[in-house]
Amino acid sequence: MSVLTTEPGATPADEEPPDTGERHRLTAVTGLAALSLDAMASVAYGPEAIVLVLAAAGAHGLGFTLPVTLAIAGLLAVLVASYRQVIAAFPDGGGSYAVAKTHVGVRTSLVAAASLVLDYVLNVAVAVTAGVAALTSAFPALYDDRLWLCLGVLMLITAVNLRGIVESARVFIVPTVVFVGSILVLIAVGLFRSGPVSTVTADGHASVLADNATTVGALLLLKAFASGCAALTGVEAIANAVPSFRVPRVKRAQRAEVALGAVLGVMLIGLSVLIGRFHLQPVEGVTVLAQLADASLGHNWAFYVIQFATMILLALSANTSFGGLPVLLKLLARDNYLPHVFALKADRQVHRHGVLALAFVSAALLVFSGGDTNTLVPLFAIGVFVGFTIAQVGMVRHWRLEQGTGWRGKALLNGFGAVLTGVATVVVTLEKFQEGAWLIVIALPLLVAAFVAVHRAYGRIGERLGLGRIPEPPHRERSLVIVPVSSLSRLTSEALTAAASLGDEVRAVTVCYPDPEDRATLHALERAWADWDPGVSLVRLACERRSLGRPIAAYVREVMAAEPATRVTVLIPEAEPERLWQRLLQNQRGAVVAHAVRRETDAVICRLRFRLL
Repeated sequence: MSVLTTEPGATPADEEPPDTGERHRLTAVTGLAALSLDAMASVAYGPEAIVLVLAAAGAHGLGFTLPVTLAIAGLLAVLVASYRQVIAAFPDGGGSYAVAKTHVGVRTSLVAAASLVLDYVLNVAVAVTAGVAALTSAFPALYDDRLWLCLGVLMLITAVNLRGIVESARVFIVPTVVFVGSILVLIAVGLFRSGPVSTVTADGHASVLADNATTVGALLLLKAFASGCAALTGVEAIANAVPSFRVPRVKRAQRAEVALGAVLGVMLIGLSVLIGRFHLQPVEGVTVLAQLADASLGHNWAFYVIQFATMILLALSANTSFGGLPVLLKLLARDNYLPHVFALKADRQVHRHGVLALAFVSAALLVFSGGDTNTLVPLFAIGVFVGFTIAQVGMVRHWRLEQGTGWRGKALLNGFGAVLTGVATVVVTLEKFQEGAWLIVIALPLLVAAFVAVHRAYGRIGERLGLGRIPEPPHRERSLVIVPVSSLSRLTSEALTAAASLGDEVRAVTVCYPDPEDRATLHALERAWADWDPGVSLVRLACERRSLGRPIAAYVREVMAAEPATRVTVLIPEAEPERLWQRLLQNQRGAVVAHAVRRETDAVICRLRFRLL
């Protein structure tokens, strides 16, 4: 006899180490690619949003582009520092929802969750339409097909995310690196230019600079600040998806958050410096980023690389929502505010139902807007600022309760951030209210009401089930198994065998109709049954109308009323074909009977599947 021995800590050759799922989770680098595309792509429209507002004050107003950007970069630093602490304090993810639930209140946490849900869904729609808009700008012949292109891009991103968040990160890491590298090269080269190399892109396009320039007042600067804060969308995504990172999750997520803030801050400030250096003016039909690429690198292949990379990243920035929203939906489902199906996790750590729900709602938005970016942009970014503000307020209370080292400075920082994001929320909402932002104002309370309704429903279900209480000990009852039959076959034999194994008594039932043909079929079945003699009685259920499920359900009700101490089970035999397409050939009698019995009785339903191999 031989004895197999292994070294301490070794794994036998025929045994695989248990799969903990860590290989399907994110590192700091892949997390940056999977969860920061929204924030990275915002440099394509953040500086432009500032310039377009300041253009109302003429060339003098454009001189305030850098100060406004520096204020936004300061807020970005506050948010990154805050969400870095959120990651440490709430490693299960959830971001502003988790913070508010702990420190502000349940109802406020639902407002934060609703705002994030709306923002994530809108981010997908806006990102896809913006990317396709860049494509149709380069190839005008595709303009009429933009809706189908949007839906095609959405299907592609959904399919990649159904493979797992790590797979999506691997797919999207190359375009992310190309885009960030291109922007950094554009900035570095532009800083050494004394003037623009080329203005071909803007030539022939009308300037949107105001002729009757107004003074630069606090309100204008506030509007520019609020509009430019659109560049901060996506900063919270990493904090929402901490469970998607590998161990040590908190440290990896914090590194990704800091890296996101650093890269985004450098790009925003660098582009704003170039706007001032080249005295750039916004023009109709050409983006600010395109003008900067033209001025810094010239109208050559490098210009087109940046345009193409921007187009790809804008379309793929929807992936941020696919990384953050399913985790948030899981937390809401765990807290009984959404159907529990959203808490289920498939292979490769995929919250499949959350991914599919996001894709479905986003597709509906794309169809509603016709693939037009301008229809969706007024609704965008309001939700995320609401979440920012609630998270900052919650962290102030967190520091006050914890009172660790330097808590006053941290609380002051978060309080200042809450004031800034709160002001930005109010300004953006008022500015875009008539353009469609009123839909968000209505949708937020409706979504919160839906969360509350689901929670109450689960509360009632839990009360009826006695969740949280020790139930009565189980006891044995007399059992009766009823088997619907229509003919004799191997399926009938298998069904009666299974029924005899389950119950103390077995009865076979068959529905009979008054038509001569049906009566002849019934008599043939009864003769065959008598010849077979399975030891089980065959009960006729007469029915004047051609109904199958109702007569069986009515018989079950009669039995349960006559024998209240008997546990009744309805065993429904069904043949399962070898080929999937052959299921179309089945008559679905089993489904009809199961539906009627489930709807009209409390009997146990057992569906026996007999495989036709």
